[in-house]
Amino acid sequence: MTSDTHISIGSVTAEGNDMKAEIFLPEDYRPAEDEPFMNERQLEYFRRKLLNWKNDLLDESRTTVTALQDGTRSIPDVADRASEETDRALELRTRDRQRKLIAKIDAALRRIDEGEYGYCEVTGDPISLKRLDARPIATMTLEAQERHERREKVHRDD
Repeated sequence: MTSDTHISIGSVTAEGNDMKAEIFLPEDYRPAEDEPFMNERQLEYFRRKLLNWKNDLLDESRTTVTALQDGTRSIPDVADRASEETDRALELRTRDRQRKLIAKIDAALRRIDEGEYGYCEVTGDPISLKRLDARPIATMTLEAQERHERREKVHRDD
C-alpha cells in the first residue's frame, strides 16, 4: 500500500500507514457523567466541536479580509473617513482576538491527540463536562481557574 492510498471500510479508515477508526456519533450525542471520562466518543465530540468552531472563525476571517480589501476607497468627508477607520480598527482587533482563539483551539486539538484533553493542567483532575461543553478550550478546572484569577488580581494590584 502506498502512503497516499485512502481506503474506507465500514467505520475504519486507512490512510497510508496510519489506521484511524472513525467514531460514529449520533447528531444529538452529548457527553454524560455516567460514561467513562474522556472515552473515544467524548473525545470525538469535543474534536468535532473544536474543529467546527475553528472553521467558523476562519470563515469569518476570510469574509473580513475580503471586505477590507473591497472597502478601500477614498472618502472625502473627514468625519466619515474617521468613522470608517475606527470601524476597521475595531474589526482588526476582533480578528486578532480570534487568531489567538484559533491558537487555543489548535492547542486543545493537540491535547486530544496526546491524550491530555479534559484534565486540569494545574491539578491533573478531570475538568467537568459542563465546563468543557461551554468552553472546550478550558485547560483548568473551575476551582483552579478561580485560584489563578485571584492570584493574578493580587499581583496586578501590587
